[in-house]
Parts: sequence; structure tokens; C-alpha cells
Amino acid sequence: MRTRNTHVMIWIATALLVGAASALRANEMTFTGIVGDAMCGVKHKMNAPGDACTKECVTHGSDYVLIMDDKAYTLKASKKIQGELGKSAGQKVVVTGEQKGTTIQVAAVKAAM
Repeated sequence: MRTRNTHVMIWIATALLVGAASALRANEMTFTGIVGDAMCGVKHKMNAPGDACTKECVTHGSDYVLIMDDKAYTLKASKKIQGELGKSAGQKVVVTGEQKGTTIQVAAVKAAM
């Protein structure tokens, strides 16, 4: 009897963990836009292409942003993902993450097709 109860409890615990993981991912959304910087926002101020301007502004402390239409969303990400954003500066990307107001906590980024 004890063995059966143990198996049932393990099954229930596993189901709860899977459910919790699914609930955490439920807040993730997909966004498509251009990687820019918070200092310039939707209009670049430097007399340089968007990628060069973004890289320059980020080296001076600006955050990356995702520009969608006429709005810029601040991108918060791990160092690894920030590196990917740097490689994608000025380019159209698809970002997966959780939006809170005008900030997106980035889980993944890839080039848009």
C-alpha cells in the first residue's frame, strides 16, 4: 500500500510542477520590431545608420529597446541575450518575453523573416 501511495504522490507532484511551469510561460508573448536604443528611441539622433547609432548609445549606458510602430519598449535581458541584441542592432527581430508596461523581460530573440 505504501508503494502505491508513493507513486500517486510522485505523479501528483509531477503534474503540479508541469502545471506551474506552463503557468509561468503563459505570460510570455512574441513581439516583432527593430532593435534600437533608449537614448534615441524611435528616431536616431546620430548621423549614422541605425545599427551604428544603437551600438554607440548602448556603449554609453543606454538600454536596448524594441521599436514597434512609433513606440519603443525597453528590453531587459541576460548578458547572453544582450549580446544577441547587439548583433541585431538596427535589424528586425522577433522577441519572446513578458511585457510589463513599456518594458519587456526578454527570454529569447531571433532574426525576423
